[in-house]
Amino acid sequence: MTIPETPTTLASDTPLDLARARILLCNDDGVHAEGIAALERIARTLSDDVWVCAPETEQSAASHSLTIHRPLRVRKLAEKRYAVDGTPTDCVLLAFRHLFKDAKPTLVLSGVNHGENLADDITYSGTVAAAMEATLLGVPAIAFSQAHQDGRKADFATAERWGPDVVRRACATRWDPGVLVNVNFPGVAPDAVTGIRAVPQGKRKLGDDLVERTDPRGRLYFWIGPLREEIDPDPDTDIGVIASGGISVTPLSLDLSHRPTLQRLDRMFRSNA
Repeated sequence: MTIPETPTTLASDTPLDLARARILLCNDDGVHAEGIAALERIARTLSDDVWVCAPETEQSAASHSLTIHRPLRVRKLAEKRYAVDGTPTDCVLLAFRHLFKDAKPTLVLSGVNHGENLADDITYSGTVAAAMEATLLGVPAIAFSQAHQDGRKADFATAERWGPDVVRRACATRWDPGVLVNVNFPGVAPDAVTGIRAVPQGKRKLGDDLVERTDPRGRLYFWIGPLREEIDPDPDTDIGVIASGGISVTPLSLDLSHRPTLQRLDRMFRSNA
């Protein structure tokens, strides 16, 4: 058996015409979050056809989950603005299959998340998951997150200042099928941004520590603890770029197959057949 290579066919040979694009916005912080309001302002600098379909309530760390054990409800809040009592993935799926029966969107933007989604955070992120669902449905998607200082509320001014330029640049190049883009803005003022860099994921793990407590009835419960931060992050990863005050742009692939191991396993199982 010949193991196929990762697809290299380009999704498009021409840049996306943002002025004529239908843009769908989603997030995981909820339809009323400050971040999606900032994202809407970003999107309206690019196109007049902007739609919002986002969770009714916060869905942080929902990952790429679908609601399959109960019905979902869609509530119209205003023209081209909807709330869903489900996950970010639910929102994108319902928007594509229910709201856009005439013509699906040409671009999906997710966020702007309150807090960064770097390195291994992306496997938990509902923000990234909304972009993943759009990618599975054949539409280019970008996930946005805004870093902030510990204990402080995120200031979305940096995302608003730099977001339109990031979208224009990303949409001016070619994307392979099954690829989405994950963007993180640093927790610095807009004028303090040190640049924009395309870099791979770094490495860090959520929830290494569990906070153990006892409720008033003597029963044990837990809070999932803080991040394990890198002491000296690699400057050529998303963690390193954010640490230096830059904007990180990371292409992510939905194909999780590890090709070198697949080749070795193929030889092993064929030899023992």
